[in-house]
Amino acid sequence: MKVTVNSITGFEDAFVAMYISKRTWTPELDKEIRTTCNNVVDEYGNIREKCTTENLEKFNGWLSTLLKMGRKHITVLRFIDISIMTEGLHRAGQDDVDAHARRFDNRIIRSSTRLTTFSDDEMSDFYKDKVVTTNKALDILGINIPDSFEYKGSRYVKSPNGYVKKEYENNKDVKRGLYMLSIPSNFISKINLCEWGHVFQQRNKDGGANPEVKEWAEEVMKQINNIHEQITREYVLSIEN
Repeated sequence: MKVTVNSITGFEDAFVAMYISKRTWTPELDKEIRTTCNNVVDEYGNIREKCTTENLEKFNGWLSTLLKMGRKHITVLRFIDISIMTEGLHRAGQDDVDAHARRFDNRIIRSSTRLTTFSDDEMSDFYKDKVVTTNKALDILGINIPDSFEYKGSRYVKSPNGYVKKEYENNKDVKRGLYMLSIPSNFISKINLCEWGHVFQQRNKDGGANPEVKEWAEEVMKQINNIHEQITREYVLSIEN
């Protein structure tokens, strides 16, 4: 499995929202915030190498205030969006992430089992060497099975992980009925910082999630912290959401 935090965006609007809430916002402050954020972070939310110390300190000061406010006034954290690319999480783990689809505002698009075809030996890294499919086991044992057979007056033909009725051999809706939860799933997702707090609280290494989902959650959290060191694991766990 490979996880990439593509971007963390929305700082300028989050900072503005903070001052709107306090009724201390002015058009001049708005311009200062947006200009400073543009000078400090790039379009992906990474700190620019050539930003000035003055601008960086100003940005970090706003971020510190935002995070303190956001523990309880969680709406301000919803202005911060995190884009995540995940490659090769097994489908069972994908289901665990999908359980939080509302937290992602339904912004999860995964590899479809309806529109694509998986082969016998496609398996996420987590399951490799832990399980062996029946077809693979038969190959290892040198046991040959027929490419087709008759059953209850119908012919069934070989397909990944089993057989399908001859008339459905090219029907992806039918073929995916044989797919195992060990197949690898790629997905892109976006979640705001407030809702990430809830997902991480449920799926981190100390929770009850599948081991690969725990690994996924911890890796996302690590990369977020690497991009902005103030957004720590401990802080995210403290968000009251």
